[in-house]
Amino acid sequence: MARQGSGAMLASGGLGFPPQNLARVVVWEWLNEHGRWRPYSAAVCHHIENVLKEDARGSVVLGQVDVQLAPYVIDLQSMHQFRQDTGTMRPVRRNFYDPSSAPGKGIVWEWENDNNSWTPYDMDICITIQNAYEKQHPWLDLSSLGFCYLIYFSSMSQMNRQTQRKRRLRRRMDLAYPLTMGSIPKSQSWPVGTSTGTPCSCPQCLLVNSTRAASNAILASQRRKLYPGAVRQSSTFAGGALWPAGTGTVAGGTAKGEGLRVPNGAFSPSQSLPAGAPLSGLNNLNQPGTQRGAGLGARAAVPPGVPALPVKNLNGTGPVHPALAGMTGILMCAAGLPVCLTRAPKPILHPPPVSKSDIKPVPGINGICRKTKKKHLKKSKTPEDVVRRYIQKVKNPPDEDCTICMERLVTSSGYEGVLSHGGIKPELVGKLGKCGHMYHLLCLLAMYNNGNKDGSLQCPTCKAIYGEKTGTQPPGKMEFHLIPHSLPGYTDSKTIRIVYDIPTGIQGPEHPNPGKKFTARGFPRHCYLPDNEKGRKVLKLLIVAWDRRLIFTIGTSNTTGESDTVVWNEIHHKTEFGSNLTGHGYPDPNYLDNVLAELMAQGVSEANLKD
Repeated sequence: MARQGSGAMLASGGLGFPPQNLARVVVWEWLNEHGRWRPYSAAVCHHIENVLKEDARGSVVLGQVDVQLAPYVIDLQSMHQFRQDTGTMRPVRRNFYDPSSAPGKGIVWEWENDNNSWTPYDMDICITIQNAYEKQHPWLDLSSLGFCYLIYFSSMSQMNRQTQRKRRLRRRMDLAYPLTMGSIPKSQSWPVGTSTGTPCSCPQCLLVNSTRAASNAILASQRRKLYPGAVRQSSTFAGGALWPAGTGTVAGGTAKGEGLRVPNGAFSPSQSLPAGAPLSGLNNLNQPGTQRGAGLGARAAVPPGVPALPVKNLNGTGPVHPALAGMTGILMCAAGLPVCLTRAPKPILHPPPVSKSDIKPVPGINGICRKTKKKHLKKSKTPEDVVRRYIQKVKNPPDEDCTICMERLVTSSGYEGVLSHGGIKPELVGKLGKCGHMYHLLCLLAMYNNGNKDGSLQCPTCKAIYGEKTGTQPPGKMEFHLIPHSLPGYTDSKTIRIVYDIPTGIQGPEHPNPGKKFTARGFPRHCYLPDNEKGRKVLKLLIVAWDRRLIFTIGTSNTTGESDTVVWNEIHHKTEFGSNLTGHGYPDPNYLDNVLAELMAQGVSEANLKD
């Protein structure tokens, strides 16, 4: 609806089922971790629809149409997206829109993210923006859709109303989403005969069909107990009411018709969906746009004897690997066997709220905060001086390989003619003082020039460190204090909380891409140690590692694949306070010993505490 003036303020309505004899645009969407339905691209939706026509209970391999989606498979029977390498499963749905709307015309609205790439809006937002654009409104307020943004069409920008931050947006043409007419195809029986389409009568198939019939009876009985007033829902658009009478909460709000009317009594403003009620027909293939996230807010009871498989089994205590658990669920659903896909419990990342008066300094630790600034490169010693400092020349080297250049030690270095050696002859061989491993001096010089150039050397064979190793951690702040809560496994101790905070910035000469911006995701990061003797020793060594810029570095995230971002630097931290579902929490009886070994590998040991 239009505001007074020239702008637009659109109310967030919904989309009911279109009449059976009208065309509608099909958009397939998946539910992300923030509870928002994200659309697949038009090309992917065409691919899914093509598979659906062939087998409404089959699987869709998304990598066949988009190489970036190679790990993902959609199971049409359970209506879940399955990631094959991790076992992660997410709900998917088939949504319908008017052919004259943005997806029907192939119009995509996108905003520019922090990586200078473009992210498409949710489909309902895209349609709202396009409607305002077609009506030539100069601006659009998205607050009615739950987002505190203003869209300015004249400058093609999006502004956050709270922070005033602006981002670019764009409108581009793409492939139009697929159209469908008539009723949605019903799921075919399985297994079926090869020629007649009639169910197979072999003993194995009879057993599967009888098992399915029994499980369906159990589930139907359970649904009747949960929703005694619910009416049977139609699997097509024609016929009686789709939703039973009554008021219910769906995805945090009441599902109301907002005055929408559909022929044949399919939906009326006085009818709404009870919380957690199962959707009709083809396992949610016919889900209307108004029921955003229906069924996610409530969990139905699992019938007796039905196995429960966790969607994500990250703690490693289950009998099967996460990917195997997810695939087992899909196969059991396809076979008609009863199975309940449950969600693993959420990790407890943070402790209960703590007042400022309860936060205390850590006993035996000076101060509560350390800061690092930009690195100042040491100019006093040349690379040649650093190499000569830690080696002893070998007059008669053995006839074995130099493990840096892979040439024989009795011959010249492989870096001869490649590196300006500053007076170091390519045939010279040196032995490191502590470990005794031998290399060409020119190879050691090349290795040093390739590294951080901090005045230290690290043996490439045994990782022994010569000098004081420093890292490439960007500027930031480390805070540490005591909180009056206990970690699992340390009920008799309070907890040391460490808070790391690193802002975004520009990479320096020691970083992978000097002069380029780097991102810092997930900061401030909270980490936890038990307040006992060993926990306090680990904290002291972590402070030394922080001062040496060894805790973080700039690289590529193993989690997201993002490059030029702040990542952990091989010293593991516990970021999960009250559980150990991700492997980064407690109880973990070996963690303190393991992190001491990791600190030792970085050249940080108890000997540094006596300096």
